[in-house]
Amino acid sequence: MDGLWFRRFTPEAQGRPRLICFPHAGGAASAYSTLARALGPHVEVLSVQYPGRQDRRNEPLVPDVAELATSIAGVLPEGPYAFFGHSMGAVVAYEVARRLADAGGAGGGVAGAGPVRLFASGRAAPSVPNSRFVHKLDDAGLLGDVRYLRGTGADVLDDPDVLAMVLPPLRADYTAIETYEWTPGPPLDVPVTVLIGDDDPLVDATQARAWDQHTTAGTTLRPYPGGHFYLDDQAPRLAKDILTDLQTTTRFG
Repeated sequence: MDGLWFRRFTPEAQGRPRLICFPHAGGAASAYSTLARALGPHVEVLSVQYPGRQDRRNEPLVPDVAELATSIAGVLPEGPYAFFGHSMGAVVAYEVARRLADAGGAGGGVAGAGPVRLFASGRAAPSVPNSRFVHKLDDAGLLGDVRYLRGTGADVLDDPDVLAMVLPPLRADYTAIETYEWTPGPPLDVPVTVLIGDDDPLVDATQARAWDQHTTAGTTLRPYPGGHFYLDDQAPRLAKDILTDLQTTTRFG
């Protein structure tokens, strides 16, 4: 496993399904520590650490989804595995899956073969045009959007030292996702579970169902109580649903 790109928050164990998690805009690998512990007895969780934050804070930021996806696709561990991405992470996970499908087809058991399932959380389908340009606002406007969405850790943004560390990756990620343009191509042959908060201001059920256009293997829509960061309060239920969907994914094993 590439120690630069992936973090593990529970003990390593053989024989468990593996879930690779992609953080939201401004997020780091630690965003999935709670979910990893909830899934720990049953699923091995690896969380992606994007450049420019936490222990990679001295590395150049990557304000481009395509570049980020290409880099991650080249360092994935041996499969099989599923992907989980929240918000920006859902699009990064999707684009990584597309690159792996082009390289070797979906669902195999070797690195480069692709995920056996994609969990797309808190994000409209990639083909839904972007209508947000928060990355063009000043720092106050950008931080105002974070607080509006009630993102994880938003309450610590009043600390000047913390703000100085998180603002650059936050702006880079907002730039990456808001300048992302979907390029038409073959759909994935991967089942997709689409997860949304029922009070999410960024994605509604219609936009979520549009993920069905991006796979030939079918989608499952799972709504949860809450807003854009519903998963912060729904970790036990979310873990149960992830486990259910992984158990019905026949390509594991």
